[in-house]
Order: sequence, then C-alpha cells, then structure tokens
Amino acid sequence: MIQLENEIVENARRLDDLRKQSLEVGKNRLLVASAVIVMGFFAVGIRLVDLTIYSNEHAIRSVNKENRDSSATGRANIFDRNGIVLATNLPTASLYADPTKILDAQETAKKLITIFPDMDKNKILRKLSMSGRFVWLRRNLSPDQQYMVHKLGMPGLDFQRGEKRVQPHGRLASHAIGLTDIDGVGISGIEGFYDKKLRSRKQPLYLSLDIRVQAILQKELEAATEQFSAIGAAGVVMDVRTGEIIAMVSLPDFDPNNKRNFDSDVNFNRVAKGVYEMGSIFKLFTAAIGLDSGVVTMKSGYDASSPIRISRFIINDFHAQNRWLSVPEIILHSSNIGAAKMAIDAGTGAQKEYLERFGLLKKASVELPEVGSPIKPATWREINTMTISYGHGLAVSPLQLISAVAGITNNGLRVPPTLIKNLNVPTLIGEQVITPGTSHKIRKLMRLVVARGTGRRADAPGYFVGGKTGTAQKQLAGKYAKKADLSSFIGVFPINEPRFAVLAILDEPKGDKSTFGHSTGGWVAAPIVKKVILSAAPILGLAPNSAHEEIMQLPVLPGDKVNLTKKTNLIKKASTKRKFHHFNNSIVNKKNEIKRELGHLKSKTFEGRMKDVLVQKPLRNLVHTTDVNPHNRESVDILEQ
Repeated sequence: MIQLENEIVENARRLDDLRKQSLEVGKNRLLVASAVIVMGFFAVGIRLVDLTIYSNEHAIRSVNKENRDSSATGRANIFDRNGIVLATNLPTASLYADPTKILDAQETAKKLITIFPDMDKNKILRKLSMSGRFVWLRRNLSPDQQYMVHKLGMPGLDFQRGEKRVQPHGRLASHAIGLTDIDGVGISGIEGFYDKKLRSRKQPLYLSLDIRVQAILQKELEAATEQFSAIGAAGVVMDVRTGEIIAMVSLPDFDPNNKRNFDSDVNFNRVAKGVYEMGSIFKLFTAAIGLDSGVVTMKSGYDASSPIRISRFIINDFHAQNRWLSVPEIILHSSNIGAAKMAIDAGTGAQKEYLERFGLLKKASVELPEVGSPIKPATWREINTMTISYGHGLAVSPLQLISAVAGITNNGLRVPPTLIKNLNVPTLIGEQVITPGTSHKIRKLMRLVVARGTGRRADAPGYFVGGKTGTAQKQLAGKYAKKADLSSFIGVFPINEPRFAVLAILDEPKGDKSTFGHSTGGWVAAPIVKKVILSAAPILGLAPNSAHEEIMQLPVLPGDKVNLTKKTNLIKKASTKRKFHHFNNSIVNKKNEIKRELGHLKSKTFEGRMKDVLVQKPLRNLVHTTDVNPHNRESVDILEQ
C-alpha cells in the first residue's frame, strides 16, 4: 500500500515537472515568434522609408508627375450650334512598365509585339532595360488591347487610367475643332485657342458650326475635287448678319482620331491660314469703292475695247467685249480693263482705305491659332492699284474674303467672323464699311452676275442667289503659271435680303468634257455653291420663294432719243490721269464692229457657237461715255440699232 502511494506521488511530481517544462517552452517560443514579428515589421518599415525617401527618389517623382498629367487630361466637351457633340473624352488605359520588376526583357518585348505589331521591338527593349522605375510603353489602349496585355500576366507591366480626346464625326470639321496632344493639351484649332478654358472643365463650348451643313459642304467639295482633279479645296458658309461660321472645310483634311498618319499638307488650314490672290471676286470691292466714294454711278462706264499697256505689263479681258462697258457690264462680263480704270479713278489712297475697312489688309480676327497674314505690296504704286482691282497683287485668306463680301452685302455692316455660337444677337458689334445704298447696288450687281453673267451655274431656283466668279493664276517660283489656277465662286442668298454667304474654291482644277475643258470659277466652283444652297437652305430655315423677280436692267437710253451723228463728241476718255489710257473709238465704227462680231460668230464651230450662247454674248453693242471728273460728270448710253 505504501509503495502504491509513493508511485502516485512520483507520477504527480513528474506531471508537474512536464507541465512547467511545457509552459517554459511555450513561453520561449512565444518570445521568439514575437521577436521575429517585430523584426519583420521593423524591416518593412525600413524598406518603406528607403523606397519613399532614399531609393530612386527621382524615378518616383517622375511616376507621380506622369500620374498627375494623366489624371489632368479631362477637357470640357465641344458641341455644334444644335448641341451635337463634336469633341469629348473617353475613359482609356495606358500601358507602362517598371523595368526593375521585368524578369526577362527579351521575352516581354517578344510578347508585346504580338499585341502591338506596329511597335519597334528594339525600342521596347531599350525602355525595359532602363534604370528608372517608370516608362510609358503605349498610350490610350483599346479595351481589347488592355485585356490581351493583362492576360499575359507578366510582372513589371501595369496600366494607368486616363481619358482620350475623341471627335465622333472624324474628319468633319477637323481643321476647325483642331487637335490635342497625347497628354490632352490643345495644339491647334479651337482646341488650341481655348485650351485653358477647356481644361478648366467649367462649362462646355458651343461652336457656330452646324455639323449638318458642314457635311453638305464637305461632300460637294470632295466630289468637285475628284471630278476636276484639283490638288485641294476650301469652302465656307457664313451668316452675314452675325459673322457666325456655319461650315468651314479645308481639303485635304485629316482624321483627328488617328494622329499617326499626319503630314504638313493635310494639317494646313486653307480657309484661315492660306492666303491667295482671289481674282475677279475683288471687282465687287472695286465697284463698291467707286460707287461709295462717288467716283462712278451705275450709269458710268469705261472703254474696254483694247488692252491696257503699261510698261511691260498688259491688262486684258478673258471675256472680252471689245467695246465701252457700263459699270454693271464691267461686273457682268468680269472686265479687268474696266475694273482697272475704275480703280485708277478712285485712287490708290481710297482703295487702301476701303480695303482696310473690309478687313482685307489685316489678319482675320477669328478664334483659331492658325491665321494667315495678307501679303501686300511693299510699295503700293498705280500698277498695284490696277491689278488689285481685279484680284491680283494682294493675297488674302478665304475667311477674309467671305467676311468682306458679307460686309458689303449686309447693308454695309461688317461683323467680324466667329466660330463661337452667338447667344445674344442684339449685342453684335459691327463696322459700317459702306452705305446701305451702295450695298443695295452691289447686291443688284451680284444678282445680275448670277442671272445673266458668268455665275449662272450658281443660280438656285427660289433662293435669289447673287454672286461673283473668281479665277486667278497662281504664282509658282515667282511667276504666274498659266495652267495653275485658283477657281472660286462666292454666293449670297437670298440677295434681296441677305442671310448667308457661301464660298467655294478649287486649287488647280482641270476642266473636263462637262465644262468643255474650262476650269474657271464659273464652270467648276459656281455649281458647288448651287448644290450647297439647295441642300443647306432648308436646314437653315429658308424655304424657296416663288415670287416674281425683276432683274436689274443695264443702263441704256432708247435709241430713238440718241442722234448718233451728233453725239460722237460726248465720247471722252475714261481717265485723264494716265497717258496710257487711249480711248480712240468712235461711234461711227460701232456698226462695223457688230457686223464683224456676227460674221465671227457664223464662222465658229458648233462648240464655239455654243460657248457664246452659254455666256450670252450680246449681239447689240452698248456704248457708254463718261467724264471721270466727279464735279463735271455727264453720261450717255447709246444703243446701236
């Protein structure tokens, strides 16, 4: 019994010893584990301090800068005048790499090339082998590209979220809207001009453009460019009352959503940046200057029977009438000779003053960074005055031209052009460049050109279009090229109460069978304006008008009230300011000229006779005489029976 008790006591003691030993072992293990954990946290803390303060400080700052730039690419939306989105932002992802985490640069580059075949493998390798912690590999990935890269599961590759600027209508209005760079900064067009405002994202920007009219204008210009093999084209639709640009097209154009395929030619804005000698459209300004200054009246006229020779220069007419022409006939037949003589009578000073008022001697004030400066004569001599009268010797932008024509047809009030929708029309500020009475006369002349003259192919039934053709030889290597023309037409409708102006220009068009080989403005550009008006006018809220129209009659006195044999002394020189103005035609020779004209017409081929019919070459001869002295002016209109 005693022995049993001793064994029990011994076992209890052993159990107590084992319990104490287990507790001691557990305590020691707990201390070791705690020490390890503390050391682990201490190591992590040291590493964090190393990463944030000491290690690759410059690289981390670069990453932060890139992240800030990427997150700041948001821009306000751009809308057309009707609230249609023209430019907006889409969420996107950009691929970057941490070269220190790339395990195998060769393998990584090889796999990335399968996703981005247009990327250069060697360039990727150089980026993956850099010493920094951040390098861009590809910006603005598509969702499919992001998924494929993510599927690779390669360490060291990651994505940065951001936004991409897109223009839903692609090429439409690309020159007007402009571009942003890869970081979302505006670099051209409206995007460049209003960059700070758009980046502030305070409110959207509404443009004056109507994307529907823009599409119509672009379609017609592209079709004409292809038909006549032109190297380029330009077109504008403008509200003459507000100066708002409803459409603006420059060809060739570009896709703003694909910035990798650009060159300087497609990025060039022919409407605002390009400056050109615009040809006979300038005769409208010459007539406006003469009429507004009182130098001529609608019944005045000039001898256009022979070319003007001055020094080594010769000024002649493309549609030569070889006779005296009244002021309306000078515009109707687009007479260079008549325009030159009218400009000389008005004077160089008056010409410069009025052209300055029309906005043709200074850059156009429009919301674009790409605006061309006019090219003016270094010394404005009388020969410059004469050539500028019919659109040579002064180069202006198409935007300047349409703004000036809008001014002289809008009762003489020129409102500066704008690409921003005008929300408060009554506050418009304009400049009175000519009197309303002169403006009314210019509109009558423009309607005459379309109804009976060189602009008949622009006549859109029901819209009373008035306009003027323009054909100018381009200067190449300092010389005028005979087969390189700039052909244009500007139309205003309805001309009796102007609302809109349309300008169409083709650069170096080639005539075809439909134009009998002609490439002048009346043949190739006028039909563009007609098509644009017929398609766009209903969109702009203008319905065709079937009201009867009375075309201005040419200033002619009844023949039975004119004694031809006694009135020959009334024929005077059109100008006494220059000795080279030789006007030696007499009334007696006029009947012989008509006979020669009839004989010449009979001897022509069928095509030649058709050409004369198309341009409505008159078989009656109008003779107008005038004294250029504004204080002693008398005129006689003679109808040769």
